[in-house]
Amino acid sequence: MTSTPRISVSISPHLTALAMISDALAGRRRGLPEVWREAVGSRVGPLGRQAVRPLAVPGHSVVPDSLVPRAPVGADITVPDQLAALRELPPGALVKDLEQAFGEGPPPPHWRSAAEHPTRWLHGYAAALADVWSVTEPLWRQARGLLDREVRRVGVAAVRGGPELLLGALNSRIVQGEGRLLISDLEPGTFDLGEREVVLVPMLAGKDALIVSLDQQDAVWIAYPVPGADSLWRRPTAPARDELSALMGEVRVDLLCSLGRPMTMSMLASGLQAAPSSITYHCDRLRAARLITRERRGREVWIARTDRGDELLELFRR
Repeated sequence: MTSTPRISVSISPHLTALAMISDALAGRRRGLPEVWREAVGSRVGPLGRQAVRPLAVPGHSVVPDSLVPRAPVGADITVPDQLAALRELPPGALVKDLEQAFGEGPPPPHWRSAAEHPTRWLHGYAAALADVWSVTEPLWRQARGLLDREVRRVGVAAVRGGPELLLGALNSRIVQGEGRLLISDLEPGTFDLGEREVVLVPMLAGKDALIVSLDQQDAVWIAYPVPGADSLWRRPTAPARDELSALMGEVRVDLLCSLGRPMTMSMLASGLQAAPSSITYHCDRLRAARLITRERRGREVWIARTDRGDELLELFRR
């Protein structure tokens, strides 16, 4: 680094899913607790498991850019955005990325199946990410406070001129000194930052997890475990239902707890074994309290829990 680097932060949870895949399925143990390794491993299907095998080969860390088709640069990137980009990526783009990563000619043996069947690999990898995200999204929602705090921390460092110290304290695998960042890696190389921006991407991952992209033209990005993630590594706990039910009623508590992911009105009525008119009534009350949102999509009405709803449940967790 020849000058003080410009830094920014991106909240892009796709990197969390990738880090968990690497730890739980690819055998690159980076400190993810066993309960979460088991949860992630049990959810991914055969097609996804086959797609992530190249990530498990010992002694190799270089991967094609197609693993992150939308770089977390300039904006926050959602998991659905990344999944859509993966599914829409032309097969030839993966082959080109493999050539860029490993040079012309056949790729290393562990990537040859992907090169020979790029469409199958892209769909399998997208399936693995979707499966992992279905497990980790509730955890990500619980981490909102940690992520907000990290955004503020990065912002203060950027404004007050302390980015070098911040970069050196991201992870035990990064050392800053004498105008350089030394990053521990299985396949080391040398890169000149130049005038490129450094984008920091906090993840929910094991304490030693690190994902970096150093060869993009416009920016370098570094994905690292968000400070304080240790507080989340526990089995999910249910809210104290008795106290919360006394506050807002048992049916509304059941409804709010059911919304770990968006659901239609008919799905809620079926899951709670309640009449649609009753669900509509209680949803009206929860919406008035800004605990849920309601959105019509075609013939269906979708219900989702708001940040305020998440915070209320978290407040009543034991």
